Amino acid sequence: MVGNVGIGGENPIRVQSMTTTDTLNVEATTLQALRMAEAGCEIIRITAPTPADAKALGKIKEGLLKKGVNVPLVADIHFSPAAAMEAAEYVEKVRINPGNFVDTKRFSVKEYTDAEYAKEIERIEERFTPLVEKLKRLKRVLRIGANHGSLSDRIMNRYGDSPLGMVESALEFVRICEKNGFHDIVLSMKASNPKIMIAAYRLLAARMNELGMDYPFHLGVTEAGGGEDGRIKSAIGIGSLLADGIGDTIRVSLTEDPEFEIPVCYALAKPYQQKPNKKASPCVPRSRSESVPKHLQEGRYDSAEDAGLKYTPDFYSYARRASAILRVGPFMIGKDNPVRVITSIPSSWTAPQILSWFESQLKSGNGADPEILAFKIKNPAEAKAFIQLRTSLAPETSRLAFLGRFETLDTISRETLKHFDLISWTKGSKDFPAFCQEAVSAGTALLIEGRSADETLQMAELAQKEGLPVLLSLQGQEISCVPCSRSESVPNHLQEGLYDSASLIYEYRKLAAKAALLPIHIHAPHFEQAETRLLESSVLTGSLLSDGLGDSFELSPLENPKDDLRLSYDILQGAQSRITKTEFVSCPSCGRTLFDLQTTTERIKNKTGHLKGVKIAIMGCIVNGPGEMADADFGYVGGAPDKINLYVGKECVKKGVPTTEAVQALIDLIKVHGKWVEP
Repeated sequence: MVGNVGIGGENPIRVQSMTTTDTLNVEATTLQALRMAEAGCEIIRITAPTPADAKALGKIKEGLLKKGVNVPLVADIHFSPAAAMEAAEYVEKVRINPGNFVDTKRFSVKEYTDAEYAKEIERIEERFTPLVEKLKRLKRVLRIGANHGSLSDRIMNRYGDSPLGMVESALEFVRICEKNGFHDIVLSMKASNPKIMIAAYRLLAARMNELGMDYPFHLGVTEAGGGEDGRIKSAIGIGSLLADGIGDTIRVSLTEDPEFEIPVCYALAKPYQQKPNKKASPCVPRSRSESVPKHLQEGRYDSAEDAGLKYTPDFYSYARRASAILRVGPFMIGKDNPVRVITSIPSSWTAPQILSWFESQLKSGNGADPEILAFKIKNPAEAKAFIQLRTSLAPETSRLAFLGRFETLDTISRETLKHFDLISWTKGSKDFPAFCQEAVSAGTALLIEGRSADETLQMAELAQKEGLPVLLSLQGQEISCVPCSRSESVPNHLQEGLYDSASLIYEYRKLAAKAALLPIHIHAPHFEQAETRLLESSVLTGSLLSDGLGDSFELSPLENPKDDLRLSYDILQGAQSRITKTEFVSCPSCGRTLFDLQTTTERIKNKTGHLKGVKIAIMGCIVNGPGEMADADFGYVGGAPDKINLYVGKECVKKGVPTTEAVQALIDLIKVHGKWVEP
């Protein structure tokens, strides 16, 4: 219990955020906290860098209570045990970062003996135990928040900059808590890279299961950024874990005002909220112990499914699934090739329209280049129109491939099929043998889109007997995707056309497990609302790509292929699967931030957003550690009021640059290191 709000067990997934105001400005912080509570924020975190800031939390709490708002407060502590001790007097929960609560990061290299390591733990215990005792006495809650960017030198030297290091960093502090009989603990494993974050939480869940622990988890992708990119990255990290049944409270860290984080949290949590009268158990999908097959509950495939099992994913580290290579026009799909993008084209578009759109996309320089164009063929007239269109586009066959989706056998002939590089039969297994015979005659490849993994595999077996090269998928285009009650089994959801991300993720994993080396195409279902489409498509695709599954990707179409194409590439970038533009790591701001983060981030994006593959970290301060920029090429970090420190990787190369000169200084630094190109 955090105040009057329960976390874990049978409670709903709780939504929280963090203030961005100066904590010592009690009035401004109180007003912002009120706006957050009004927006639906259930737990509010406030930074407390010093004992004075911690004392101000008491006044903020008083101000909220006077307004009739009894929302629990969390003190965010870095570096200062004294601030934590003071904050415990006033707030319901204290968050510490085990990487910097006692330690100071120096990036020193040292080989610790077991005796030296034990001595370090004794030192931590001596400094940490007084806080544990106080929290226990006052009935406060502790969040132990390991952060990928601020692992201690002790952890780095023994476990490396890894998910395992994050897990062990947190467990060092958990053991001290348990030694003192304190169990009101929440754990988090935050990273700016969703793949690292997903692996760390899964590893922590497995490790806790081994140790008999059942503490709830707080989920978040740290420094996710703003706009669609921040939402995509958060959906990939948070949504993937919620679909696995992991997560009890969430925060979406956007470089925006905190009120805008709350609706995104609720949208991500909605499909996975606790249902009444259902018993939850640790590390098992929430409220799904009977409705979801054991495969998803236990992260493995049980004996009933072992027959024909070809692939078992490693859920704790990233490796792309091995697959054969399929040629589709000028493109290769599978193995080490880029995840290819399929884009649906409206049937009303003419060849000049397609060419104009194609050229405009290439000239935009945003990296979202059309690759495989998909066309629905519903009648003979559309088949004839496509043949004429393809003839007009003949000069572009070295840069474009064409997919045809067929609905009736009377549209199919060798003459029609030979104009496509890839074809699909959209009516499931019915009449599929006849379709295969025509495909053999035309010498084309098949995209097989069944209604379930089993149906896709059955169709693939038939196609392979005919000698046809195949790409496997699940139907997505015609399915209206809605959250399910899970009162029935997953197969029934599939039969009824009621998909959610968790059931689709399960089916794709099952497909991959049995498909040997056949490449897999991820097809996101149809969503009516734009935000649901963005978030749920990111959850499905990001989860699978983070598991190493997926060789091509497609969004179900809206009216404008340009928007579909941009969002497709943005999701691939968020999953770190295909980098086509600048990658920004930007924190959401808090009371420690030393410059206007939102306007500065926009200025930097406007100047550097064309640098494909360059990763830039924009940090209000350095509390999460320069290690948070370990994946970044360059860092722009608040060092003092109106002063910026510039980094190359983890190394600070310029200190105290005035904010008025800092953006240009960053550009100059990028030029010096040979990564600048003119817009």
